[in-house]
Amino acid sequence: MVNLQVCNSYHKMNEKRGFNISGIQQVGVGTADFRKSWNWFIEHFGTDVRILEDDTVAERMLPYTGGKAQKRHAAIAVNLQGGGGFEIWQYSERKPQPVGFTVATGDLGVFAAKLNCRNVAACYKMLSAKWKDVSEPSTLPDGTPCFYVKDLYGNCFQLVQTDYLYIDEGKLTGGMAGAVVGVTDMDKSVAFYQEILGYDTVVYDKTGVFADWTLLPGADERYRRVLLTLSHRRQGAFSGLMGPDCIELVQALDRTPRKIFEGRYWGDPGFIQICYDVTGMQALGDFCASKGHPFTVDSCPGGITFDMGDASGHFTYIEDPDGTLIEFVETHKVPVVKKLGWFIDMKKRDPLKPLPKFLFRAMGLVSREKVKP
Repeated sequence: MVNLQVCNSYHKMNEKRGFNISGIQQVGVGTADFRKSWNWFIEHFGTDVRILEDDTVAERMLPYTGGKAQKRHAAIAVNLQGGGGFEIWQYSERKPQPVGFTVATGDLGVFAAKLNCRNVAACYKMLSAKWKDVSEPSTLPDGTPCFYVKDLYGNCFQLVQTDYLYIDEGKLTGGMAGAVVGVTDMDKSVAFYQEILGYDTVVYDKTGVFADWTLLPGADERYRRVLLTLSHRRQGAFSGLMGPDCIELVQALDRTPRKIFEGRYWGDPGFIQICYDVTGMQALGDFCASKGHPFTVDSCPGGITFDMGDASGHFTYIEDPDGTLIEFVETHKVPVVKKLGWFIDMKKRDPLKPLPKFLFRAMGLVSREKVKP
């Protein structure tokens, strides 16, 4: 068993260090067809509120895009019931390269995303009636009800029952609750996610064959699974919308796992990163470097705000011990009602004070998408 000491003083420590991590802002989903994927997420997961959309060139990701700036179409969309968003991402001028093998349980990188679900039994009934790749309801090792769904491009989502609700819109699903990440050295990876991202609580640490993975290749093999969460609520402007988050680490014991993005670019189909909303980027960079995980990408090395279309801010990347990409975003400006010129200057706010719900309700009124034919 991993022995982690619960750090109730996490916020105070981060205040001294000069940074704050507010939660999972989004999980990136690379796709071969931006509109088809988003329509599918709207119809099946209720991810229908557009926070921003951008169709420009990704100039800062050269270490992960073959050393060349690449044009792309991307949007961040959320479900206002609570949870992180989806960054839906497609190359515009380069043909997206799908993974060349069948991704199996425990392969290195994000092989499943966790999604909030209000009622697993009811949600399973709804989704299985209109989609084929849905597993029977089961439970996680701690007894939490769950089931799995694969989208139209084979990306796997673990729907986990939760009581968390931000804005009640009568949906059975919410936003991103976390990710399931394949690793090669469990103890080394646990230390990374504990130290850098604050996951101070082990919910379970189990080894064996697991019944809930029936939809996933390799489910009949042995694995070690560790679910990490926090002993405290995160703080920050978007912490209410994003809600509680967790990371599940999986180590294959009966085979050598494959790296999901081996030989491919960031943005190719699959789960491309886990993104955290932060403040105090410079201090966070110093801290990550001191732990042996320096920024591999920095959008604003000179401190200048990076324009992201309707929004602006500062983004950076680090890698976990197996190369899984972790993104940090410090938001400087976010649109509420773009047509009215209503934007929020985040630099003028208390970074730990949550934004009020009426702002997100306003976003929902003007930025809600419907399924397009």
